[in-house]
Amino acid sequence: MNIFLKRPKNAWLFALAPFLAACGDTEMRTLAWPFGVKYEVFVLAFADSNGDGKGDIRGLTSKLDHLENLGVNGVWLMPIMNSPSYHKYDVIDYKSIHPDYGTIDDFKEFVKAAHSKNIRVIVDLVINHTSTEHPWFKEASSGKTNAYRDYYVWAMKDSIRSEISKKTTSFDSDNITQWHAVNGDTTSEHYYGFFWGGMPDLNFDSEKLMKEFADIGKFWLEEMDVDGFRLDAAAHIFPADRAADNHRFWKQFRTEMQKIKPDAYLVGEVWLGPKEVAPYLEGLPSLFNFGMSYAITSVVKTGLDTIGLISKYKEITDLYKSVNGDYVDATFLTNHDQNRIMSQLDDNPQKMRIAAGILFTLPGAPYIYYGEEIGMKGVKPDEQIREPFIWASAKADPMQTSWEQPKYSTDQTVQALSEQKNDPNSLYNFYKNFIKFRNHSKALTLGEIVNTDFSIAEVVSFKRKYDDEELLVLNNISDVEVTIQLAGDNERFDAVAYDSNNTATLDNGELRLPAYSTVILK
Repeated sequence: MNIFLKRPKNAWLFALAPFLAACGDTEMRTLAWPFGVKYEVFVLAFADSNGDGKGDIRGLTSKLDHLENLGVNGVWLMPIMNSPSYHKYDVIDYKSIHPDYGTIDDFKEFVKAAHSKNIRVIVDLVINHTSTEHPWFKEASSGKTNAYRDYYVWAMKDSIRSEISKKTTSFDSDNITQWHAVNGDTTSEHYYGFFWGGMPDLNFDSEKLMKEFADIGKFWLEEMDVDGFRLDAAAHIFPADRAADNHRFWKQFRTEMQKIKPDAYLVGEVWLGPKEVAPYLEGLPSLFNFGMSYAITSVVKTGLDTIGLISKYKEITDLYKSVNGDYVDATFLTNHDQNRIMSQLDDNPQKMRIAAGILFTLPGAPYIYYGEEIGMKGVKPDEQIREPFIWASAKADPMQTSWEQPKYSTDQTVQALSEQKNDPNSLYNFYKNFIKFRNHSKALTLGEIVNTDFSIAEVVSFKRKYDDEELLVLNNISDVEVTIQLAGDNERFDAVAYDSNNTATLDNGELRLPAYSTVILK
């Protein structure tokens, strides 16, 4: 093949809206659960229905049209249960809605409204730990004979041993900062809290505690009618030296949830390497692919694929599917724990688009972090990667939240959604059109991924195939134009099905691939 590189004269220009292939009336998003694009929401930062500056469930319900228009078929809500913290990952009551967010009835109305738009609801469930203000912990710390004592993990400093739980072997078996004194008494008993003293770890050697969470799952799946759970800190139910117990736990948990709702969707956070992640798939059929998040960001940032991105992807997912043939990869660019993807890509909107292009052409169920579709920015600390969604400039939308004074995503740095809707070249419309194309394509939604024989560092290429539909995907991650002469088996791809910039040309097997563009051939 012949490859030519050319720096375009107008690389700074955004291209016109992409061409959408005619694919029928019914989008795949109504048919393919748990496949399809998902959307992660931090409710506090999203939409405010009562004017207190804090996002809430009613506000989220009023903005479901945004998610429907974007084309997502699932929404993941970061923790919504009662909690003393703004992020709510330290739960006080597992069968509640935080008062700032609304009521149980508000939530039921939200689920009903989401389902009417073919959007399923995924709730963040924090099983690893509670808040120290949870009634269980207050009871457990009141005395060694309390009925809730073995819900948590305890050790006596003087004897340097685990007192009740098998969770640890000794007081100093982990980082000393993971042991915390009760009521400040450093000479007496300590409890185990892997993440923070305000989040004591639960002890799942307790069968009684297991039954509590089976009941909690039933509450959300049956009474609240949610469709599944995002499972926080899934690798930390037991410590690292008890990995096999972690695997066993999730198999048991999945079995219990399937008894309640056979199609309950479980997606886990296991922030480890692929070999450590793989055994979790027996219990968690979907896991967030952190390795690919970093890899996509890396190649797009440098503009060269020096790591063999697709070979790396296939190596990971082939391993996972060897453990669970029904594995559904949960791909994403960044989430609520990472610097926002736009900031990681040097605030470059063209790099942002090609990163999204790779995300939406890979297999699995892609996740969008709220605000990503309008180019929101943010760098840690965490509050600054969870800033208010910008609905309209100058806070003209009455649903605009103000829970946090934004530093990175402001009217001056990010174009508001209301303005982007009317701009065919906006990032929002790029996301919307790309998702629409994906939703109509069985190959992109459900198909397998196949390597190509191209060796072009500027281009991330692969094939997607499902039944009789086969597509050739080419993502130009560089700032130079690439011309490719299709040869051999690739000659049969003779038509452009999708062009993110609407400026690519295909003539007699010669493809001109503009900088920072995704082109899909059929």
